Formats: sequence, structure tokens, C-alpha cells
Amino acid sequence: MSDPPPLDESLLKSWVGREEVARDVVTEDLARKFAVTLGTPVPQVGEAVPPLLHFCLAQPALPLDVLGPDGHPRKGGFLPPVPLPRRMWAGGDVTFHRDLCVGDTVLRRSRIADVTIKEGRTGRLCFVSVHHVLETGGTAAIDEIQTIVYRDATPVAPASKAFVPAPAGQTTARIVATPTLLFRYSALTFNGHRIHYDRRYAVEDEGYAGLVVHGPLQATWLCHMAARVAGRTPARFTYRGQSPVSDGETIGIHAGPLADGRLALWTAREGGPVAMSGEAFW
Repeated sequence: MSDPPPLDESLLKSWVGREEVARDVVTEDLARKFAVTLGTPVPQVGEAVPPLLHFCLAQPALPLDVLGPDGHPRKGGFLPPVPLPRRMWAGGDVTFHRDLCVGDTVLRRSRIADVTIKEGRTGRLCFVSVHHVLETGGTAAIDEIQTIVYRDATPVAPASKAFVPAPAGQTTARIVATPTLLFRYSALTFNGHRIHYDRRYAVEDEGYAGLVVHGPLQATWLCHMAARVAGRTPARFTYRGQSPVSDGETIGIHAGPLADGRLALWTAREGGPVAMSGEAFW
């Protein structure tokens, strides 16, 4: 087996400050497809769209011959050229200034905010933080810090038999993560990562138990739960991935009690540990 590629921290940190600008439109078609996939009412022109629909906007659309073997765009453009082969969303921190509405033209300004190298349970990890500001009409609507994690090709470690099962929330909804649901969400976000639709690749190459339920999809479920509990979109929402969940599993979307303008949230498969944790603030 060849030695793992070195991580040149100074080279990777030289990407900090790199910027990218992209534009998109919140179309009626996108709003309708997002709503029917997530099970929310379909908004009409001029009406607010559900929170975190912006994950679907201005996604990279690159030719097939510039994609890596995992289906992601090859690294070294806007994102730094991290030589670790596995890439996932680790978490995020989203501030909502005002709603996005059907028909809005959205300008997204993105900046590499930080690059950090750590040693984790499964080997080396590299965290890249990206700061996004989404504007409509020249005014910020959403401010977001998104964290991406890169890791070695070591297969995902199986869940420990000693894990603590996630508790039930004060408010709970349940969703079955079908392959069709995962395919639709990949299509909405133009996400080519094969772990979400190529079972052989997900299991044999990356070591997962099945198709992986998207981190952003789980974050969206949690944020929508927060909005239902409080009756309005939170002012700020944070989320962090903790363990993977696979297709075919029934996933609980849990919320604790709303207290002092704060709500704890989490997802978990039945009998399993917390998969994603989140907090909402008003």
C-alpha cells in the first residue's frame, strides 16, 4: 500500500480569502419540486420559500470529464486542493435576515474563511470553512458558514455497540429515507456524490452500510421542524453531522422544548445514535 499523500498546510491555507460569485433564480419549477420532495406547501410567485431551499441554488455545473471518481468536481478551483479523497458536509451556521421568495434573483458571494487540519478517529481530517452571503435586490437575505470535511480513504468505522441511543424529542416526526427521496434531493442540489445513489460505490468503496442520507437534507428536516414548533423561521440555525444514516431506515426528526428562544434538534435512526444535531434561535 502506498503512503498517504502529504498535507501541505501552508499551500491549503493560501486558499483562505479566495472568492467566488454565482447567480441563480428561485424559479416556480424549483420551488414546486423542492416542496413536493420535502412535503411542504407549494409557494406561489412572490411567496416565501421554505428555509434552506438555498442549498439548491447556484450549484457547480461542470462537464463530466472534470469530475472525480466520487462524482464531485475535482479539487483545486475555488475549493483548495486537499489530497484526501473523501469529502462530506460537516455542518453549518445559517443566519436568516429575510425570506427568499419565488421569482427572486439571488447573488451568492462565497469566500474561503478557514482551513484546519486535525487527526480524527479514522485518520487525518481537513476542515474547510466557506462563508456564503446570499443577496436579493442588493440586500443580504442569508449569511452562512458551511464546513466541509475531507478524510482519508479508510472505510467508515462501523457504529460502536456501546453507542448511546438518541432520546425521543418532545416533538417528533418520522421519515423513511427511500432511494427515490435521496435521488430527488441529489437532483435538486445537482449533487453528483455517488454515496447518495450508487449503492455498490457507497458500500464497497467508502464503507457505508447503504446509500447515505445527505447532511443538507437532514439539516433541512431539522430547520423545517424548528419552524413548525415555533410557528416561524428561526433567526439562526446551526447543525453538525455526528454519524451516518442510510436509505431504508426510518429516521426520527426530534425537537426538544422551546425555551428562552432556543430549540435543540436532532435526527436519529430508530434505536440509533444522534446522526445530526442542530440548534435554532429566535
